[in-house]
Amino acid sequence: MDQNIYKLVYKVTHAGGSGSCFYLKSYDLFVTNYHVVGGYHAVALHDSDRRPFLARVVLVNPSLDIALLAAEGDFSHLPELNLASDDSLEIGGKVSVAGYPYGMPFTVTEGSVSSPKQLVDGKYYIQTDAAVNPGNSGGPIFNERNEVVGVTVSKFSNADNMGFGIRVEALRKLLESADGIDRSCFQVQCDSCDELISEEEEYCPSCGEKLPEGIFAEHEPSPLAVFCERAIAEMGVNPVLARDGYDSWTFHKGSSEIRIFVYDNTYLFAVSPINLLPKKEVEPVLDYMLSEDFSPYKMGIEGRQIYLAYRIHLSDLNDESEEAIRCNLVSLARRADEMDNWMVERFGCEFSEYSRQDKE
Repeated sequence: MDQNIYKLVYKVTHAGGSGSCFYLKSYDLFVTNYHVVGGYHAVALHDSDRRPFLARVVLVNPSLDIALLAAEGDFSHLPELNLASDDSLEIGGKVSVAGYPYGMPFTVTEGSVSSPKQLVDGKYYIQTDAAVNPGNSGGPIFNERNEVVGVTVSKFSNADNMGFGIRVEALRKLLESADGIDRSCFQVQCDSCDELISEEEEYCPSCGEKLPEGIFAEHEPSPLAVFCERAIAEMGVNPVLARDGYDSWTFHKGSSEIRIFVYDNTYLFAVSPINLLPKKEVEPVLDYMLSEDFSPYKMGIEGRQIYLAYRIHLSDLNDESEEAIRCNLVSLARRADEMDNWMVERFGCEFSEYSRQDKE
């Protein structure tokens, strides 16, 4: 398998979770499942180096369970990816499933085709024994010629060794409308007449087909999400790029990774893994951490990893405390970005593996 092909597979994140997608250079569009991005018109894409890109959901077909995304950025360096012919698969043929299962780093699993045309709920799917897990949805299924034969839809049941993918002809059907896409807005393809609809309608204006209920609606963020994303915006970060699931955000402020999340429906945490302890002469670092007052933050160590953290009980977040807590969140990000460099220079610490050294 050509390793460059895997550079075309990205992770999709938003406030509801994560999935996978892949880039088609000839269309300058990313492909994923509709159920991965349903209810979101703007999402973040992350490459295997965890670099984020803002993307707009520009066309969906819920019946096909496919969505097309237009991303901001230059992807001209990526290789071409070809779609296989409709009936290129045979039972026993080798396939690879690429994606980001459970939101983890990029992985590839290999297996065989159990059925190239398995009928499930009135539609035909590829069935494979390659390992498929939640988070793989929207990623590509490759054949041995590095061609896309399908779009992974994860499992339909808890059965082991039974993954499914949307056959490539369904993707090709949606791509036939690519030239007519308005990349500035969200559009729905009517499954009956293929009309592209950008205005919220109950029925297709061309053929009268009833559209899926709520297809144009976007998920409303929780009050806590509104609060946290206001703080993230004050840090100079686009909140859409930071979203990493429900009430969870991960992003970089300068070189430091910042994680904001709710724990046990009780606490709001902001944590930054700033440095690794030096391999020698650890005592000066420990003395510094024990003697300094980092309030309202705490310094902690797990293994060699040094953390800067802030925690509040959700019940303490109210109208009176909101501004102070938001300022503390913003200040933690700025302090972490300054502190990681200082710890390297002062104590010989190492940058964390989560640090990003290609930014300011």
